[in-house]
Amino acid sequence: VQLQASGGGLVQTGGSLRLSCATSGDISKIIYWRWYRQAPEKQRELVATIDTHGDTNYARFVKGRFTISRDDAKNTVLLQMSSLKPEDTAVYYCNARERVESYWGRGTLVTVSS
Repeated sequence: VQLQASGGGLVQTGGSLRLSCATSGDISKIIYWRWYRQAPEKQRELVATIDTHGDTNYARFVKGRFTISRDDAKNTVLLQMSSLKPEDTAVYYCNARERVESYWGRGTLVTVSS
């Protein structure tokens, strides 16, 4: 399974961005997809999860501002981010999880200016 994240960039406080994670390979065993982020000198943290049923879960610090979704026709996982804050600045990574294996894509940098 290969993952490719894109869509990062520079945005002002209060702005929006949409991240995409294109997936390829055998994704039939994927149980859920996740977005993580890692800010400079901080631990990587879980942002949002979507499973095969479309059920979602969010970290409390993004709830109500971010939306995770899947476009199965394009094998893509999306993260719509709105009302962005400077503390959302981080490298964002997509992750796909099977029962045993876990796959990561390269990150995409999101910078929110104050």
